Amino acid sequence: MLKRFFAYYKPHKKLFVIDTICAFLVSACNLVYPMIAKNIINVYVPDKKLQLLIVWCAVLLLIYVFKAVLTYIVQYWGHLLGVRIQGDMRSAMFAHLQKLPFVYFDNNKTGVIMSRMVNDLFNISELAHHGPEDLFMSVISIVGAFVMLATIDVYLTLIVFVFIPVLILFAVRNRKRMNESFMQMRKEEASVNADIETTVSGVRVTKAYGSADYVQSRFEKANKGYQKARGGAYKSMGIFGAGMGFISDFLYLAVLFAGGLFFYYGLIDTGEFAAYILFIAMLLNPIRTIVTLYEEIQSGATGFKRFCEVMDEQPERDAPDAVAIENVKGDIEFKNVEFAYAGKEEVLENVSFFIPHGKTTALVGGSGGGKSTVCHLILHFYELNGGAITLDGKDIAKITRGALREKIGIVAQDVFIFDGTIKENIAFGKAGATDAEIEEAAKRAKIHDYIETLPEGYDTWVGERGVQLSGGQRQRISIARAFLKNPPILILDEATSALDNITETQIQSSLNELSAGRTVIAVAHRLSTIRHADQIIVLEHGRVEEIGTHEELVAKNGRYAEMLGEKINA
Repeated sequence: MLKRFFAYYKPHKKLFVIDTICAFLVSACNLVYPMIAKNIINVYVPDKKLQLLIVWCAVLLLIYVFKAVLTYIVQYWGHLLGVRIQGDMRSAMFAHLQKLPFVYFDNNKTGVIMSRMVNDLFNISELAHHGPEDLFMSVISIVGAFVMLATIDVYLTLIVFVFIPVLILFAVRNRKRMNESFMQMRKEEASVNADIETTVSGVRVTKAYGSADYVQSRFEKANKGYQKARGGAYKSMGIFGAGMGFISDFLYLAVLFAGGLFFYYGLIDTGEFAAYILFIAMLLNPIRTIVTLYEEIQSGATGFKRFCEVMDEQPERDAPDAVAIENVKGDIEFKNVEFAYAGKEEVLENVSFFIPHGKTTALVGGSGGGKSTVCHLILHFYELNGGAITLDGKDIAKITRGALREKIGIVAQDVFIFDGTIKENIAFGKAGATDAEIEEAAKRAKIHDYIETLPEGYDTWVGERGVQLSGGQRQRISIARAFLKNPPILILDEATSALDNITETQIQSSLNELSAGRTVIAVAHRLSTIRHADQIIVLEHGRVEEIGTHEELVAKNGRYAEMLGEKINA
């Protein structure tokens, strides 16, 4: 774990070395004051050596100015080091999240992921800066103080340092309890963040249904869990801090008593006793720093562990022999496909059908029948439990996901609009698209005229999840994305089911234009929209019930006719 953590220092090793050297020099500066103070008390003042007194005070002033410059570098550049490491980790985590399979996002709340990316990485950055720096400065100060104390009196120094193993033993014994407490606190914190994210996203539903009390009670439950976990973490930290503080204070008491005895019996003089007390204060400061640092280490180590949990999640991997494809016609075939979501019952059971290129195939059936799952599997979002799906006769498992998805466009019922401008949202359809291409796509999606009426046109900000737009306008942006992408295969996943009849009719003309000449898979909620499909597949409970044209299925007098309300009971 340590090796993995310090690997993130490598791109910034120059900054780290400068920070460490400056921290070392700050610690060295601190060691000078007691020795000069000893000479002032023992020699310069009693012997009335004013010139030496002034010279050494001037030397101390220069040392303090130098120390101030070093402290600025440590504070500024040290924090900059932590920020850069945090930025590297955030970039790596964000890039890794883009590669994770759908099942990861099915099983992890958005708020939890955000907590790991924001809160945990902040704690890691604090540890990345303060951890090595404070630990290094503390060790240098302790070792330096030990050497300086030994020059005053070795036996007195040994009396002092007999307490150090006691401090280390106490810290080690409390480490496990603090680690467990901080890990639980992070989990509860992530749950609170997830609840906040969900509640804020669904605030309109909450208000519409008057469910504020229910939402509040659910949040209070998560909030109390977090309070309890944080309280447990602080209890562990309190035990640790109190114990370390008592041992440090007892050490100071022992120092005063032993030093006093040595001075009383003439084993050390006044200046040495003063220097001794100053060195002990210098010794206790790094010990207190280590006590404070221990909380930081626990918090940062817990955050890094949670960061590693995300980074260790296996990304989507193409098969070793997977290849990119070009010149796709769009013939799609399901061959005895078996599929179930993780930990759930089978969604598709021995499903077989053929979708010819350049034709429109509609998928209909009751809720939970597997229609949307078929679309997800064509995009290779999940791995099959059995069977195969082919594109132009080639198993899609042998096609790189990037190449496969590049050939497929999707217009879904739940259109996701990113917090940005209209131009940026349409441009998701094609990386590097020109303004002219974006405008042409908007024209074909019949939304260009509306955009032109806006004060900022294509640069109009649409708000989070597109709250500034109507449902029809969001859907037209989705269609514009598909026009811009210009894929040979198009998936329409209940693209108009959430719209009113007038808007649906208007958008249907855009969809008809978009569908021309492409292989189209249309998941239909309103059967009236797919009457003219070249092929209709009826899916029920994960099985293919019927396949045929509208007229053929009505003539069969089966499940499709029943759904239309035209079934004739013989």
